[in-house]
Amino acid sequence: MKPTILLINFQDQQKLRKLKMALLPFKLRIKTIEPQDYSQPIGYLQIPSGLIPQEQMEKEMLILAGITGNLFDQVLYTLRKAGTPVDYKAVLTEHNQNWNCMQLYKEL
Repeated sequence: MKPTILLINFQDQQKLRKLKMALLPFKLRIKTIEPQDYSQPIGYLQIPSGLIPQEQMEKEMLILAGITGNLFDQVLYTLRKAGTPVDYKAVLTEHNQNWNCMQLYKEL
């Protein structure tokens, strides 16, 4: 799997652009998840769906998938340095890959 960052519930488009620009040098796959996909399992979000959202989120959430070690530290440092704080951050794991966005959001 290519290292990926999933961006969830980002309402501020300027902040979203700034965050994406800060991450550009890492050549990571960055995907913005739409509300209709919130009920999809996190590990499955590369495939679009037509599901209707069951609940709404109040905060932003960022999920790091396949990003480990030094790259992980560099990404988090770059986000802090760029001034793009994100309310909730998570890492895709074997344990949470079958959860949907709302389940992960509630857990965080």
